[in-house]
Amino acid sequence: MRLCRIGEVGTEKPGMIDAAGNIRDLSSIYSDIDAALISPRGIERLAKVNPEHLPLVQGAPRIGAPVSGTSKFICIGLNYSDHALESGLEVPSEPIIFLKATSAICGPNDDIIQPKHSKMLDWEVELGVIIGTEARYVSGDRALDYVAGYCVVNDISERAFQMQSSQWDKGKGCDTFGPIGPWLVTTDEIRDPQNLEMWLDVNGERMQAGNTRTMIFDVRTIVSYCSHYMTLLPGDIIATGTPPGVGMGKKPDPIWLTAGDIVTLGIQGLGEQKQKVTAWLG
Repeated sequence: MRLCRIGEVGTEKPGMIDAAGNIRDLSSIYSDIDAALISPRGIERLAKVNPEHLPLVQGAPRIGAPVSGTSKFICIGLNYSDHALESGLEVPSEPIIFLKATSAICGPNDDIIQPKHSKMLDWEVELGVIIGTEARYVSGDRALDYVAGYCVVNDISERAFQMQSSQWDKGKGCDTFGPIGPWLVTTDEIRDPQNLEMWLDVNGERMQAGNTRTMIFDVRTIVSYCSHYMTLLPGDIIATGTPPGVGMGKKPDPIWLTAGDIVTLGIQGLGEQKQKVTAWLG
């Protein structure tokens, strides 16, 4: 199943994508795509819903992040060896964990707002993992049992802010730095999260192209690892790292996003995002 949330910020309602790619309105049955709905029991109930029997959503509504109530937005750094190389950093011996502020979460097509004093704004296409079952000290061989589905994430980064200290969070958690979606695609549709093509363009020029099979630490390992250091709750999102091609790594000179730029990105089977970079006007 492909699930989404539609409507203006704070008033989103749940939707389901039908076989033709149309959005169907789920709000007469469920109030939101939340922890209860993405639990194993909730997914089982959802599977019995025929999207063709739901009202067709007209027009082109705003699409929000595909899950509500996220308590943690966890990211894994340098999880592709060729990205570590382009960043001039060593390949990690175990997953590098950092957090994005949940206030950074936005819809997949919302504008990226360039913060005040930002000069090194960058992009990162990533596979997002959405937790469906509370996970604590789970083993690698059972880790995927705790996953509700997958999504596209753009891990927007302000590199100057990020590199001002050894802690990356400041350059990762600004408002609009976490476009999620357009869909939560349930695990029954993504049997192998380690073989998904991914890409990102800036102003129509291909910047990133990769495949999740080249991750250093696979999804099973990441979910298990994170669960040993924090309890993963339904609705939590883990962004699993980015392939090479980020602006910081461009040679001979880095490329940074500026107001007016258009970023498009996608992952096989998970949909596409499109964002416009706008300047902070406050």
